[in-house]
Amino acid sequence: MRSIQATARHLVTLLVLAAAPCLAQANYSVLNTFHIGGEGAWDYVTIDSPGHRLFVTRATHTQAIDTTTGKVLGDIPGQVRSHGVALVPRLNRGFITDGGGKGAIIVFDLKTYAVLGTIPTMPDSDGIIYDATQNKVLAVSGDGNALMTFAPDIDPKTGKIDTIALGGAPEFLATDGSGKVYINLADKDLVAVVDLASRSVIARWPVAPAGHPVGMAMDPAGKHLFIGCRNPQDLVVMDTASGKVEAALPIGAGVDATAAAAGIAFASAGDGKLTVATDKGGKWEVAQTVTTPVSARTMGMDPATHRIYLAAAETEPGAAPGARPRIKPDTFMIVVVGQQ
Repeated sequence: MRSIQATARHLVTLLVLAAAPCLAQANYSVLNTFHIGGEGAWDYVTIDSPGHRLFVTRATHTQAIDTTTGKVLGDIPGQVRSHGVALVPRLNRGFITDGGGKGAIIVFDLKTYAVLGTIPTMPDSDGIIYDATQNKVLAVSGDGNALMTFAPDIDPKTGKIDTIALGGAPEFLATDGSGKVYINLADKDLVAVVDLASRSVIARWPVAPAGHPVGMAMDPAGKHLFIGCRNPQDLVVMDTASGKVEAALPIGAGVDATAAAAGIAFASAGDGKLTVATDKGGKWEVAQTVTTPVSARTMGMDPATHRIYLAAAETEPGAAPGARPRIKPDTFMIVVVGQQ
């Protein structure tokens, strides 16, 4: 019996080791396109993997979309300029940053999509995430140059948010679960490292040779940050212990989001290029560029399947030569990219 058990454990180990490199193989392609339509531009895409849903902000409203069928499951109204969504399934709550006006965070029910209340925040409330280990919702204010934090069970009518000055205009953020928050300061070409315990910035790391950092993601092991930069347009791989830039890889123009898992990283850009980077023996390199629709600049990655969901729409030439392409009305779509 012991011999059989040992053999079984050995086989399981071999299967796991054999499967691991598959995640880092660059054989990604467009698998499906969900035509959603409707009014409104878009910003961040947030994945609810267990619920097989994605949430995408559409300026004045936020949609919940089934990741299997593309069906719109719910539509949350009442925003001025929505940006991001954070999910707290334990409390059946979601939070939407609204950067319009004086700034707000909309609290909604994850099952019914009903609005539960609105929390006043700072102007230009933008990126938002939930740190389950610290049990904190973390959001940034671009105009306020601050990190905003609060407990997810906050009372929308009476609850207050705490703020931490950053000394620069933040764009997006990531957390390692141990109490440190990493925040892109787009106007300073820096990553600010915030310690939640002392409520202070404890380090500022340059993203050079790249600049203007916007998208940010962290690998599950918490050892690297993946930062999408616009000027120059690079995917920066940064060590979270030292702030050392280990790689700066060329990507498409107009990057807005990054994602990472198991030795592979992605950067989505508005020029229709999804860059796939892989770790080759400790050295990061571009392994593939997937062609996506022009305008597909934001995305979310399902951690269970490693599929990428990009928000996009059909475009047409701008009004003047060299002008930004215009979005065709009612052409909003979700593009699904995965391994064959």
